[in-house]
Amino acid sequence: MQPKDEIAMPGRLWTRNELQSVLSLYCQIPFGRMHSTNSAVGQLGLILGRSPSAVALKLVNFASMDPELQERGIVGTAHASKLDRELWEEFYGQWNELADSFVIEPSRLQFPEIRESGSLASTEATREVKTRVGQRFFRNAVLAGSDWKCCITNIETLELLRASHILAWASDVENRLNPRNGLCLNALHDAAFDRGLIAIGSEFRLLVSSRLTREVPQDIYEAAFAQFEGEPIRLPERFRPDPRFLERHLESRFVA
Repeated sequence: MQPKDEIAMPGRLWTRNELQSVLSLYCQIPFGRMHSTNSAVGQLGLILGRSPSAVALKLVNFASMDPELQERGIVGTAHASKLDRELWEEFYGQWNELADSFVIEPSRLQFPEIRESGSLASTEATREVKTRVGQRFFRNAVLAGSDWKCCITNIETLELLRASHILAWASDVENRLNPRNGLCLNALHDAAFDRGLIAIGSEFRLLVSSRLTREVPQDIYEAAFAQFEGEPIRLPERFRPDPRFLERHLESRFVA
C-alpha cells in the first residue's frame, strides 16, 4: 500500500509552507525546466503529496511575477492566486528562509554530494548542516539562473562549474545566499576571480590582470583568458549579478 505522504490529494488547498517550498524550488531550476517531468519537481511533489503537474503549475505562476523574466518579455500564466502573490511579495529575496524551505538533492541535478566530515558536537553539527544547505541552495540558484553554463566560456560540465561568490562568504553575511552575489564560473576562472586575477567591469565586460600575461604560458593564456578579455560575460536569465557587488569586487580584489 502506498504511504500516506506519497498520495497526491487533488483539490486540497495549498498552504503557505507548501508554496514557500515551491518558491524555493523556483529559485533552483531554470525557467525552461519548470515542467512535470523534471525530477526535482517530482521530488517536491512527493514530499508535499502533490502531483508533479500541480507543482509545475505553481512554478509557472511564480514565473509570471518575476520582474527579470518580464524584462525579457516572458509573462508566464495569468492564473496566480492571491496567496501565490502574497508569498512572492513576502519571501522572494528572503534567501535564508527559502534555503530552509527546500533544497534540491545533489543527485537530482547530478551535482557532487557535499559530505560531512569529522565528529562535531550537536550544536556545531546543526550549524554545519545549515551552512551546507545554504551553500547548496546558493549553488543551485546561481547555476540554474545561468542554465548551468559558465558565464565566460559556456562550459557546461557540471563537475567543472562553481557558484562563485562575488563578495566573499566571510565578508558579507547579509548576501551570502543572495544569487545576485554569484557567478557561474568554471573551476579555473572561479580561482582567478577569487584571487582578483580577473574581474567584471562596466557593461559586464571581462577584465584580466596583467600578472597573467607574465605568469601563464602564452598558449594557455590566449586560450583561457586573452580571447575573452574585454568581452561581455553571458548574463543569466535570472539573478543577474548585482553591479554594486561587481564594483566592490573590482575595487577591493582586482590586481590590475
